[in-house]
Amino acid sequence: MTAPLELPPAGSDWDAFVASRADTQLARAREVIAELKAPVTRTPEQVVALLNEGDIALGNASSFTSLLAEVHPQESVRSACEERVQQAAIVATERGQDTELYAVLAAVDADALDADGRRYLERTLRDFRRSGVDKDEATRARIKEISERLTILGQDFSRNVRDDVRSIKLAPERLAGLPQDFIDAHPVDADGLLTITTDYPDVIPFRTFARDAAARLELTEAFLNRAWPANDALLQEILALRTELAQLLGYESWPDYDAEVKMIGSGKAIADFVERICDLADESGRRDMAVLLARAQREDPTITALTSADGAYFAELIRRENFDVDAQQVRTYFDFNRVRAGLLDVTGRLFGLEYVEVPDAPRWHEDVTAYDVLVDGELRGRIYLDLHPREGKYKHAAQFDIVSGVTGVQLPEGALVCNFPRGLMEHSDVVTLFHEFGHLVHHVVGGAQTYARFSGVATEWDFVEAPSQMLEEWAWDAEVLRSFALNAAGEPIPADLVERMREAKEFGRGYFVRTQMFYAAISYWLHAAPVEDLTARVVELQARYDLFEYVPGTHFHTSFGHLEGYTSGYYTYMWSLVIAKDLFSAFDTNNLSDTAVSYAYRDTILAGGGSKDAADLVAGFLGRPYAFDAFGAWLAAS
Repeated sequence: MTAPLELPPAGSDWDAFVASRADTQLARAREVIAELKAPVTRTPEQVVALLNEGDIALGNASSFTSLLAEVHPQESVRSACEERVQQAAIVATERGQDTELYAVLAAVDADALDADGRRYLERTLRDFRRSGVDKDEATRARIKEISERLTILGQDFSRNVRDDVRSIKLAPERLAGLPQDFIDAHPVDADGLLTITTDYPDVIPFRTFARDAAARLELTEAFLNRAWPANDALLQEILALRTELAQLLGYESWPDYDAEVKMIGSGKAIADFVERICDLADESGRRDMAVLLARAQREDPTITALTSADGAYFAELIRRENFDVDAQQVRTYFDFNRVRAGLLDVTGRLFGLEYVEVPDAPRWHEDVTAYDVLVDGELRGRIYLDLHPREGKYKHAAQFDIVSGVTGVQLPEGALVCNFPRGLMEHSDVVTLFHEFGHLVHHVVGGAQTYARFSGVATEWDFVEAPSQMLEEWAWDAEVLRSFALNAAGEPIPADLVERMREAKEFGRGYFVRTQMFYAAISYWLHAAPVEDLTARVVELQARYDLFEYVPGTHFHTSFGHLEGYTSGYYTYMWSLVIAKDLFSAFDTNNLSDTAVSYAYRDTILAGGGSKDAADLVAGFLGRPYAFDAFGAWLAAS
């Protein structure tokens, strides 16, 4: 039986571990390339098996280093990991352009392979073509140069966002409206002032509860200006290089290149999708925005438009006044430790998983907790939860692979990286935790694959979010929440409060969708039609798609981290939500604990990994192709 990867114990030399594991795996990846090109007679099965070994080695070199580059507390380790990620990208690019290796693989008789083997070979050959293997030597050299430069630029862009934690100084009285535990966690300094940072545990409650409009605006300006101006120049170079790369490979634009391997299929389809969703959300979005503005004008009649500095605050007032939902009361039921335990209990029962904490497991920081994941007593993987902010750590919420599961070779391992408070959580944080944990479950449950390429969350990028978006529904169910949402007196959250919360969350759905489409439009149009002034273009796009006004003097694009990872494909969040709503329609909302449905979902959708097209996985679960009906009904009901 395979065992989890042994990380270094506390106080040991992590730099040496990174160098040893990454360099050994990269060397093996290179060896496989040489072996495949050697004049040795192999069967088709032997060729793809050896190719898979190379994929495993390359993934082993890049996955854990990608994680540690974002979370390890030692800067030297983060730097060493960034260097290894660059090296892995170089090996991947060189392999993708190796004409001799391509000839070997292209000569394999695909009909002699089973269905998984044929799919694996076809996808690999497609990768070669998308890497420029059929181009002339000069073009291949330029493609390689661009690919290597993009890796470095992407790391710089992400590092700037991660490390640029800004703050504002305020007098204590300007915290009026904030919960007492928040106030207690922000003591005054020698000058009698306190500090509010742009990290999420500060930003979210402050913009939701602080009555001081000027302070909300000041913090919002700081938040939206992270990584400015450094990332503006980096992004310009990134966009130009992506455009050049796509055109060298024969595509009109980067979105056309990027969308080819996604469910959506083409760049134009992305633009059409953004417009379609905007139109669907327009009526309800404008209606709710009018309600929001009217509430704001009750406090300040001079307000004529709202920005993101005010949206959460006035939405909270409306939910409190119109729906009798006070977020400060709600948060008293969501103690972090109870929420974490409840999450494990709920998903464990839902998917037939057992999480066993491994307190003595080596890990990169004392905040991290490790769990072995078992099914029917058999070890199926290991997960790490790194859920609180600290200096030098990734600032958003995401799941990172550590090891991709390959049957009989290695267990799937992954880490959940978030930035939650240590005490009471907002319910929105609870929803985020369920969402991101869904990726981790997908990684582990989908990790029993023959080919590393299909392991875990290996579906088309515009389906990746659907399973996690669907899991959010469990964070809104009264019976589910009452199993772990307890106040200080040990009383579970009242069912009628959860029902009011559900009603209140419908408010603002339309303008939320419009804001999401603004982000999608940034992602698409900055790539589809590059411009000299990125800020001006973002301001134009906000006016066209968002219902909130631009915050003057800010530069959102420089801290929009998804421009690095998702490139032109941020639309995928909403595309996935269309599918998520359809998947959820198969569940009985009166009994979300029905394992007959959840196990079928687990075995069909999650366990499938990337072994089939996402549309086929969904059709296998629903018994029909996915449709817009459930999403349209959800949007229309707002």
